[in-house]
Amino acid sequence: MNTMAYSLPFSPRLLAAAPHRLLFFVGAANVLLAMGWWALWLAAARWQVLPMPQPPIPAGWGHAFVMTYQVLTPFIFGFLLTVFPRWMGLPALTRWHYVPVGLGLFGGQLLTLAGLWGHPHLLHVGVVFTLAGWVAGMCFLFGVLWRENGRTWHALSAFAALGLGLVGLMLFAGWLHGAEARWVFASFKLGMLGLLLPIYFTVCHRMLPFFAGCVLPGYRSFRPMWMLGAFWALALLHLALELAHGYAWLWLADLPLAALAATLLWRWWPRAPMPGLLRVLFIGFAWLPLAMLLYSAQSLWFLASGEFALGRAPVHALAVGFFGSLLVAMVTRVTQGHSGRPLEMPATAWFAFAAVQVLALMRIVGEVLPDYGAWQALAAAGWLLAFAPWVLRSLGIYLSPRTDGKAG
Repeated sequence: MNTMAYSLPFSPRLLAAAPHRLLFFVGAANVLLAMGWWALWLAAARWQVLPMPQPPIPAGWGHAFVMTYQVLTPFIFGFLLTVFPRWMGLPALTRWHYVPVGLGLFGGQLLTLAGLWGHPHLLHVGVVFTLAGWVAGMCFLFGVLWRENGRTWHALSAFAALGLGLVGLMLFAGWLHGAEARWVFASFKLGMLGLLLPIYFTVCHRMLPFFAGCVLPGYRSFRPMWMLGAFWALALLHLALELAHGYAWLWLADLPLAALAATLLWRWWPRAPMPGLLRVLFIGFAWLPLAMLLYSAQSLWFLASGEFALGRAPVHALAVGFFGSLLVAMVTRVTQGHSGRPLEMPATAWFAFAAVQVLALMRIVGEVLPDYGAWQALAAAGWLLAFAPWVLRSLGIYLSPRTDGKAG
C-alpha cells in the first residue's frame, strides 16, 4: 500500500518523508494565506472595496505577529530540523520529531487568521497552537545539541535565537491575556531582532561560503567565528536600545553591523562567474548592510534634529529586502537539491526574487511618499503576485516523489 501511495504524482503522505517537506509546505502555504488577509484588509481600509470584519486586535499588530512568528518560522524549523543532525554528524530526526512541529505551526496559523477575521477566541487558540509547535521543535533540537555536547557554534547560535523568539511569543500571548502594551512592543522587537535577524545571519555565515565552495573550484571560504560573536554583541545592543527607546543611539550598533555585513559580503562574493542560484544568495545578503545603513541614517538624523525620518523604511529593507530575498533564494536552493532537481533557479523563483527587489524598494520609497495606505495595499497585492507561482510550484514538489528516485 505504501508503494502505491508513493507512485502517485501527488501524495500528502510524502509530506512526512522529510522535515523540509512538511515545514516548507506549511511555510509556503502561510506566505499566501497571511498576505492574502493583509492585502484584503489594506484594500478595504484604503478604498472600501469590500467589507472586512474588524480584527480583535489592531490589524497592523496582527500582520506583524503573523509574519514574524508564523510565516517565516516554519521554514526556519524545517531547515534546522534537517541540518542540525548533519552539522553534528548524528542520525537524522524521524517524522515523530517534525510532524508535531508542523501540525502545531500550521494549526496556529490557520486559527490565528480565523481569529483575525473577527473571532477572538480562535486568535487565542492559534497562539497556543503556535507555542506548542515551537516548544516541540526546540525540545527536539535541544536533544540533538545535548547528544553532541553543544560544540557546534552555528547550532548554538540558531538555538539561542529560537529561545529569544519563544520569549517574544510568550510576551504576545501574555498581552492577549491582559498584560500591558509594552509586552507586545517587546514581542515584535524580539521577533525581528532577537529571532529572525540572528537566524538569518547565522545560516548565511555557515552556508553561503559552503554553497560557493561546492560549485566554484578554488573558492576560498571565509567564515571567522569571531564575526558571529561580534554580530551577536551588536544585534543585542541594537535590541536593547530599541526596547529602551534609545533611537538616537542605534547608530552605535548599526554602523558597525553595516561594516561587518559589508565586509563579509566583500570577502564572500566570488570573483568568477557563478550560477544564478548562488548569485541570488549574495544579492539577498547585500540587503543587510543596506538596511543597517538606513537604520543608522535614521538614528543620526533623530539625534541631530529630534525628527523620526524615513518611517519604517529601515524595517522593510530588513524584512522585505533581506528576509524576503533570502527566503526565496535559500528555500529554492534546498527545495531543488532535496527533490533531486538541478541546483538552478526555475522561472518562478526568478520572478519571485526579482519582484521582491521591486517590492522592497516600493516599501522603502512609499514611506516618504503621499498616500501611504495606497502604497501599503499595492505592495501587499504585489507580494501575492510575486509569490503565488513560486509557492504553487513548491507545494507540488513537496507532494511529489524525488525525481532521482531517492528517499526523503
